[in-house]
Amino acid sequence: MSDGKRASEAPWIRTRLRTAPGAASALAVLVLVTAFLAAAFPRAVDAYETKGLRHDITTAAPSSSVVEVARPQPGLELPQEQREAATRSDELARIGGELLKALPAPLRADTSSVAYGVRTTKGVVATEPWLPRPDAVPPRLSYAAQSGIEEHATLVAGAWPATPAEVTEKSGAVQGVVTEETASLLKVKVGATIALPASLRKTVTVTITGIIAPRDPLGSYWSADPLMRSPSLVPDPESPFPVFFWTGTVLLAKDAGPVLLGTAAEPALYWRIPPDATALTGTDGSRLRASVATLEGGPGLLKVREIAGGTAVVSTGLGHLVEANARMRDAISPVIAVAALGIGSVAAVVLLMTGALIAGRRRAELALMRSRGGSLRGIGGRLLAETAVTVLPATALGLLLATLLVGEGRWWPGALAAAGVGLLVCVALPLRTTLQHIRPVLGTPREDMVSARPSRRRTVVELTLLVLAVAAVTALRRRGTSTEGGTDLLVSAAPVLVALIAALVLVRLHPLPLRLATRPMARLRGAIGFLSLARAGRSSAGGALPLLALLLALATAAFGGSVAS
Repeated sequence: MSDGKRASEAPWIRTRLRTAPGAASALAVLVLVTAFLAAAFPRAVDAYETKGLRHDITTAAPSSSVVEVARPQPGLELPQEQREAATRSDELARIGGELLKALPAPLRADTSSVAYGVRTTKGVVATEPWLPRPDAVPPRLSYAAQSGIEEHATLVAGAWPATPAEVTEKSGAVQGVVTEETASLLKVKVGATIALPASLRKTVTVTITGIIAPRDPLGSYWSADPLMRSPSLVPDPESPFPVFFWTGTVLLAKDAGPVLLGTAAEPALYWRIPPDATALTGTDGSRLRASVATLEGGPGLLKVREIAGGTAVVSTGLGHLVEANARMRDAISPVIAVAALGIGSVAAVVLLMTGALIAGRRRAELALMRSRGGSLRGIGGRLLAETAVTVLPATALGLLLATLLVGEGRWWPGALAAAGVGLLVCVALPLRTTLQHIRPVLGTPREDMVSARPSRRRTVVELTLLVLAVAAVTALRRRGTSTEGGTDLLVSAAPVLVALIAALVLVRLHPLPLRLATRPMARLRGAIGFLSLARAGRSSAGGALPLLALLLALATAAFGGSVAS
């Protein structure tokens, strides 16, 4: 384009905007609101899915969401020093740090609640006479030397457990604590001793030096294994009668793990890694499931075994939580798709109707330009430039507002939706006006006459839409909105297609009753009623777009109401 042509176009666009500032401002406001809603909708859906995924993970029981890596005690064929070194807190902390680094994305750990240590996997019968026996059955206690007790609990009575000397497999005495609830139900007091049977010597004396209160009892540190926080009354599986006994956990000092190697309670090393859901988004669900699957039985498990030992296993219920969230999201997605298609169709029709009104107001002006030799390309280019000057800034502002006001979400779906709004408005007006003025028009034609009968192409398009609507309604009635493998766009578009067919049928049939009504009106004296009906019966379907917008809104609202009920 030459500089002279650009200079001649700029004053014309500026003059047009100054001539009709009200129409330009109204169009800009309409585009702004539509672009904001179009960009906000996908961001709101993303924010909803993100919130749902985080909620499901954070509110689930820690025993289901925590990723636990466990391995049996070191083999008996190893030297005693090597077996003891593998259970000390420094070595467990080193392995725990490497496990955190090896977690596959997007799985990340809540480092503030990570716990590791040595525990017994079999309950040990406690024969102390002061322990409660509901059905004359002694309690069975578990023992755990877990890290971070002082950071996650408050000392209520006594003192924290300590290891005055280095604890080994042959040590005969260690210190421990119990929680308030355990102390209350099992009648444990500060200074009490519990005998822990051992294989290499007669017993290990566990002295209760303190009673503690968990700072976050429902957190993963205390609830991944609920017996650490609260004892439980369980039935005896070996008794043929309903006999119950108490079971609970005694917490040893973090460096007292080696002493458990000398017991017959099958000690095991473990690392509990709670997931951090704050950085997850709704789109991370499938990747998170894949990460959990690879940890449980894939390349991730091989990497874990390289770090923690060849017998390490990974257990977690996180995959089931994410899968349940995915099923819920898949069940809601068809309904969201119906709402998106319905509301988007109404917005598109409103924008097209606005373009039709603007084109109708400027029909005489453009016809004059065309009759004086104006080319379709020149007229369309001027209209495109004039529309773009108003529409593009409004679209960008709507996208910016949606990004700032709506919750976190991916930016590109909203950007595509807002760009679609701007492109539709920029193209609709020039395209409609240029199609109306392909041939120069001499004089002003009558507006109450049909310009042409419906063409065969229009009939074919209408029949195609009718077939699609019937297919969509049939599929919707047979299987509903639930689909496997994603959202079925044909089923989701059923309300839109039904409303479109209803609008086409009404446009086709509305002249017939009007023409029939002119017969009794012709017998009356007044001519106003007869002329009005005759004009309405001969006019073209100029109100098709408002009718279509109304029917689309009603169909979408009716479907939403049926789903809500």
